[in-house]
Amino acid sequence: MFHSAALIAFAFLAVAYGQQVGTLTPEVHPPLTWETCTASGCTTVEASVVIDANWRFLHQVGSATNCYEETYGVTTTADSLTIGYVTVSEQKNVGSRLYLMAAGSESEYEIFKLVNQEFTFTVDVSTLPCGINGALYFSQMDADGGLARFPTNKAGAQYGTGYCDSQCPRDIKFIDGVANIVDWTANAQDPNGNSGTGSMGTCCAEMDIWEANSISTALTAHACTVTEQTACTGTECSQANSTAGFCDQAGCDFNPFRLGATDFYGPGLTVDTTQPITSTGTLSAINRLYVQNGKVIQNAMTDVSGITATNAISTEFCEQETVAFAETDTFDQKGGLAAMAEAFNTGMVLVMSIWDDTAVNMLWLDSDFPTTGTAPGDKRGTCPTTSGDSAAVEAASPNAHVIFSNIKFGAIGSTFSATGTTGTGTGTGTGTGTAPAATQTVFGQCGGIGWTGPTVCAAGSTCQLNNAYFSQCLA
Repeated sequence: MFHSAALIAFAFLAVAYGQQVGTLTPEVHPPLTWETCTASGCTTVEASVVIDANWRFLHQVGSATNCYEETYGVTTTADSLTIGYVTVSEQKNVGSRLYLMAAGSESEYEIFKLVNQEFTFTVDVSTLPCGINGALYFSQMDADGGLARFPTNKAGAQYGTGYCDSQCPRDIKFIDGVANIVDWTANAQDPNGNSGTGSMGTCCAEMDIWEANSISTALTAHACTVTEQTACTGTECSQANSTAGFCDQAGCDFNPFRLGATDFYGPGLTVDTTQPITSTGTLSAINRLYVQNGKVIQNAMTDVSGITATNAISTEFCEQETVAFAETDTFDQKGGLAAMAEAFNTGMVLVMSIWDDTAVNMLWLDSDFPTTGTAPGDKRGTCPTTSGDSAAVEAASPNAHVIFSNIKFGAIGSTFSATGTTGTGTGTGTGTGTAPAATQTVFGQCGGIGWTGPTVCAAGSTCQLNNAYFSQCLA
């Protein structure tokens, strides 16, 4: 990590020489196993994770210390990844972002093609208070981190380059292999002077499988008009409540609390965040299931005026949500679920992170946002509107951490069972179509143990069994 002065000096050199590879100590990626599944069973994949280039580790001369652990608070054991919130070594580090590498590769990320697939994982958010987000999501990054497309990028996926998401973040220090130094402004809330924003952003489609703490959770699809990692400047970069940028910043989101299920997720509730949870779902429609203590828990049903009762993300749901909450329908304007399906088919990179929010204190996830709002959709969780200040959270909860484990990916119905290991995870996918309230849309759920929603499918589709807990309307 660099102090702000060091960053500027390094960045000017990078304009001439591009994004270079560190040579003092070889990069060693922490190992992490996951499983690929079919109807006949699951196979273990030997892989690893790499930290985002924006962090990059420090290494003392002559030291053999595992800097991922000492500098970033990142540890792995078999199929389990623990990401610490605050780590103090030579400097204070807050949060981190990691990517899953391809099996046996040191130079490419694993690419997941998500349509008609199922994704399951276990997560422990029990130590995450108001203001912290333990996130697992997919971004449409280049498999090689931009190495082939951008000659000045000499580092590539091996060193965690090429990040992008639907927010078109401008805090990335190198974009397309070029230092983001034009108009670079340091973040006043970063005591180390390591973070800030420049004139460039980096955009791509994003599927937020899991954004959560112990209080609230959200499942969100973010569509973009660009079909690969793309740099932006000015109005090309996404803005809140604006359709001008490349991407939909707000997304089509499913937060149970915001959608009326205020007693569903949290400490001691239906999905109890004081203990591990497993969340799974199909990627032919954006659905989520939970498994906890051997019991499958269907996602909460919406209970908001103007939104047809559902527990999944569909075109109808996204359109109704923007009207019910008086929001700009940027999701449809950027291509909606059709654009998400294209990104899913092209393939996306798995991202896991822990972070706090110096902009709006994570209130959009777990409190009232806007803070004085009383309109439908403004209440997103039970956290006080005064919570989430990053400095206060870092001081009060430095040992907070998120644990992701037992990652599985494969054919629908192959990645989980009610008697499997407990934890929290989610699955997603794309579904389209509308139907009367008593009829389920194409790709929507139509049956399964615990299901109380529609069981009749829209014209042209039939209810087909995937497993005992999930049946789906398929054409």
